[in-house]
Amino acid sequence: MAVALLTPGYQALHPAARSKLLQWLPGLALSGALAATAMALGQLAWLQLHGLTALTLAIVLGMLLGNAMLPWLPPLGRAVGPGVQVSKQTLLRLGIVLYGLRLTVQDIGHVGLIGLVVDALVLGTTFGLACWVGTRWLGLDRKTAMLIGAGSSICGAAAVMATEPVLRARADQVTVAVATVVVFGTVAIFVYPLLFVLNQHWQLIPGGAQTFGMYAGSTIHEVAQVVAAARAIGPDAADAAVIAKMVRVMMLAPFLLGLSAWLARDAARAGKATPSAPTPLAVPWFAFGFVAVVLFNSLHWLPAPVLAFAAELDTVLLAMAMAALGLATHLGAIRKAGIKPLLLATMLFGWLVIGGALINRWIPALLG
Repeated sequence: MAVALLTPGYQALHPAARSKLLQWLPGLALSGALAATAMALGQLAWLQLHGLTALTLAIVLGMLLGNAMLPWLPPLGRAVGPGVQVSKQTLLRLGIVLYGLRLTVQDIGHVGLIGLVVDALVLGTTFGLACWVGTRWLGLDRKTAMLIGAGSSICGAAAVMATEPVLRARADQVTVAVATVVVFGTVAIFVYPLLFVLNQHWQLIPGGAQTFGMYAGSTIHEVAQVVAAARAIGPDAADAAVIAKMVRVMMLAPFLLGLSAWLARDAARAGKATPSAPTPLAVPWFAFGFVAVVLFNSLHWLPAPVLAFAAELDTVLLAMAMAALGLATHLGAIRKAGIKPLLLATMLFGWLVIGGALINRWIPALLG
């Protein structure tokens, strides 16, 4: 790292860019070290036999370090914070975009209309359940229930952050929602490979690893968590899961438009509408980047060695993102959330596992 800072390329950077890079380096280095350790451990036969992939190990190592050491070393935590955030957000999105080089339009055709309907039903039922159970049964305020519902039904913390400006939610409401969806999405990483083993005996979701991957992609919270859980099952499951998940992610923009229209209608009915500037929508650019790369890869212009290198680089980026996600998952934030948001997130997780499985079983049978 020190040598890199002396290169002409670094010296040619704008001073503001050099300052940013210096802020990011400690966190990027820590994420990279954890990712490298996880990738090395992931080559061990015993861990592979038990489904512990590099991505799963990366988040475990990140959580262990983030909860056991960093809280006791505040200066270190502050130093690595900016770089960890870059790994958790920017590198994750780059990794997902690059993942498009593993897929083609023909692969997406395997998901088709059935996958679109499944994702839409999972999204609609989960968000509706969050609003109904959260406000009527648990007595949560509507904004908190909606934020947890958006994170559970679409794409985790990213959906929470995208929904916040539409709801004009408070910072504490956003923090609670992010904490709950990150935790239960992380639990899903370890639960879904076990569910796959059970499903091989029960056959609740017929069709093997690919259809189970669609189930995982349509029900797990975060994109990175989908990748980690599905990669632990196998490459066929991972490909189907990422496609199904990216369809959900691309539903974020129409979801926000619909939610904004719904809230405006409710405000007008209640006589509370006030003139204001329209809220800008947080469009998930990486979802469209993923689609663009898939379309490019469908042309089959890149040679096999380039695709192999891209796959290895993609694994590094995703492992760094998973390590950063683990570093940012603080158990103390869950205690602060209180019991009601956790109860709502638990019920939604149960619905995603059980209700999502039923949707993934019945819709293909009805439309097939």
